[in-house]
Amino acid sequence: MGPMKAAGDFAGRHSGSIHVTLYGSLAWTGRGHSTDKAVTLGLAGYRADAMDPDEAEQAWATVCATKRLPSGAAFVPARDIVFDQLTAMPGPANSMRFTCGAASEVWYSVGGGFVVRAGEEVAVEERAVPFPFCSGAELLAMAAGSTIADVARANEVARGADVSTLVQKISGVMFGCIERGLSRDGVLPGSLQVKRRAKDLYVKLRPGKHSVNDYAAVYAIAVNEENAAGGRVVTAPTNGAAGVVPAVLRYYREHCGGATDSGVETFLLAATAIGAIIKRNASFAGADVGCQGEVGSAAAMAAAGLTAALGGTNEQVENAAEIAIEHHLGLTCDPVGGLVQIPCIERNAFGAVKAMQASSLALLGDGTHRVSLDQVIETMRQTGADMGSKYKETSRGGLAVNVPEC
Repeated sequence: MGPMKAAGDFAGRHSGSIHVTLYGSLAWTGRGHSTDKAVTLGLAGYRADAMDPDEAEQAWATVCATKRLPSGAAFVPARDIVFDQLTAMPGPANSMRFTCGAASEVWYSVGGGFVVRAGEEVAVEERAVPFPFCSGAELLAMAAGSTIADVARANEVARGADVSTLVQKISGVMFGCIERGLSRDGVLPGSLQVKRRAKDLYVKLRPGKHSVNDYAAVYAIAVNEENAAGGRVVTAPTNGAAGVVPAVLRYYREHCGGATDSGVETFLLAATAIGAIIKRNASFAGADVGCQGEVGSAAAMAAAGLTAALGGTNEQVENAAEIAIEHHLGLTCDPVGGLVQIPCIERNAFGAVKAMQASSLALLGDGTHRVSLDQVIETMRQTGADMGSKYKETSRGGLAVNVPEC
């Protein structure tokens, strides 16, 4: 997502032949993550949220066959996209350089589809919002007398968002992704030849015989099989962790008595508030902090959202998010073969189940707890800084070196 956005921005301002160099984990696992395809589509003027996955495949095939972008500029992905695994670039772990004639720009992909251009790392000042919280403690203070979801809603409205329309769009894509994943079989692309399982697992589920955890796990697997196949997912907070929030949201809608459309909105708004705090004070990126930042953050967002939707207090919502992150601390990102398949697909299933359990524990309590959300987020940041680079989305450690690709 990040490289696609950066490529689109650069190509929109420069005409002519473009050369791209990928560094960091983009270089080490970029082929398995289809980063070359994403960059090419971005240069061709496509946006992930505005194109059909089947259209993306056709556009990629056309550029590869014609060796030209829609603009007419010559572009051969195999030649003009370089995976540089040797150069250590300053700044964030995931960086890329775009060159067109004398113009050259370095961009950073910082997780969750967010990108910044070198020299512009200081964020542009946002439009003023009524509740400018930067931490869990500030969020709780500002939400006193109201709810965390209401605080998030007020801020989104101040930014000009039509909240209900956006929630319907996002939840619709999430639910649609689950449905596609539950209806498709075959083998996922890549050297591992991983068989799709969600469809077969789903038809085996029986109410009364299988727990709601089994259903949520299969929903998450369905989403991440779609992600691995290049389907449309919601980056929540990353593509590699895209199954957790949708799975728990569908659990709420399908398995919780009294679920409502308003509850779905409350769920996503509360999840958004928690995600904003994590992004500000730590990272979503596996290349920065390992999978604790991806699936761990997703589980925290889902746990908070579910707790809010089920009527939990603000303190219980914050507690649920804290529990979910705490029990993902130290989780490495070591995808086998550089593909977002093993262990990523099943890891989302367990992230969803942990999120549901974190919510349940928080709702059974009164919201008081010893470890705060802010403390556990800071711990995640420190743990990621201490973690060896081979465990941060490079496929040079962990399962990636102990499980043969074929």
